[in-house]
Amino acid sequence: MPFEGLFAEVLNNVGLFETIQRDYKITITGPTTLSALLNSLQMGFRTLAIEKRSSEVWEVLGAVKTDFVKFGIVLEKTKKKLQEATNTIDDASVRTRSIEKRLKDVQSMASSEENGALLFDEEKTDDRE
Repeated sequence: MPFEGLFAEVLNNVGLFETIQRDYKITITGPTTLSALLNSLQMGFRTLAIEKRSSEVWEVLGAVKTDFVKFGIVLEKTKKKLQEATNTIDDASVRTRSIEKRLKDVQSMASSEENGALLFDEEKTDDRE
């Protein structure tokens, strides 16, 4: 209604406001209540939009949860493979140390033989003199 007095007359007429709203789907407001009604409608539409977006967010979170469970399984498998690789490297290190020890033994044996051969050669030269 364009004037507050006209809006007051509609409200004073018993049942007119409700009949117009129910039968004709019209909401009557006055100049002072128009902004409050528009703000109320705007908040309602915002609430609907938020509810729609929140349901979409819940759907995305559900999908992320499913993917996260799958990611956890893959991560566990990766951890197991890395542990196996670490164990294999540790075994290789043990074998390497064993081989190095044997090579040192062979090298020390070769050094002993060379020293023995030198001593044997010196004894031969001493006998000739």
